[in-house]
Amino acid sequence: MKKKKLKAKIIILSVLALLLLLMTCFAGLVAKNDPNATSAAAIRTAPCADYPFGTDNLGRCVFSRVLYGGRTTITATFFLVAVSFAAGTLIGMICGYHGGIIDGILMRIADIMLAFPQMVVAIAVAGILGGGMKGAMIALGITMWVSFARLARSHTFSLKKEAFIKAALIAGKGDIYIIIVHILPNLLAPVLTNALTQIGTTMIGLSGLSFLGLGVVPPTAEWGSMISEGRAYIQIAPWAVLYPALATLITIIIFNCLGDAVMDYREA
Repeated sequence: MKKKKLKAKIIILSVLALLLLLMTCFAGLVAKNDPNATSAAAIRTAPCADYPFGTDNLGRCVFSRVLYGGRTTITATFFLVAVSFAAGTLIGMICGYHGGIIDGILMRIADIMLAFPQMVVAIAVAGILGGGMKGAMIALGITMWVSFARLARSHTFSLKKEAFIKAALIAGKGDIYIIIVHILPNLLAPVLTNALTQIGTTMIGLSGLSFLGLGVVPPTAEWGSMISEGRAYIQIAPWAVLYPALATLITIIIFNCLGDAVMDYREA
């Protein structure tokens, strides 16, 4: 019964996530206004038929910028999580399977990364790189791989003691074959679940760096930078901050809940 409820929850959240992705991917079809077009006559216009979410301090349509900003934020988030997932999982499998000096060195590097708060490291690295979305992604990616590596390492370490791994070794199968054919498929589920839970955290990180001026370069639309720009006139045009903030909040909640639901389903 519990599994059925969790399965229904996963389906509903997956549909919501898919709708969100479709709206941002096809922003050009949904939004009728150019997200970067300015208008002196429409500066700080309240929400209306022409501008459903109002306009900002330069007369740009907030609704269009939220949709196009979602494309920027979500694309960058998914790409960063995918790269961190691939790199961390590979490192974790190598460390867990071979152990020895390689394991010792890489895991000590991971421990050093964990010793510092992720955002502190990200702000420092993004500042050195001079900002921009590419710099923000590199700044977050420096520490993001660690959680995937440690999780993959622990599962690999357990799996290599299993009978089917020993049978593969006796059959003369090589290490690469064993890692790809036997170990990787058996640890994909927990690592992918971790990737889902990392989406919300990564989105907060990227938006936070953009909010601090270390993310996207204006006039590119991105939720964090939109909030940062709008806070200067929040009392006279609160919609310029409210809608990108709500878009960020709703997206993070959907993906966090989806990740938690998948984790609960696996453990049920």
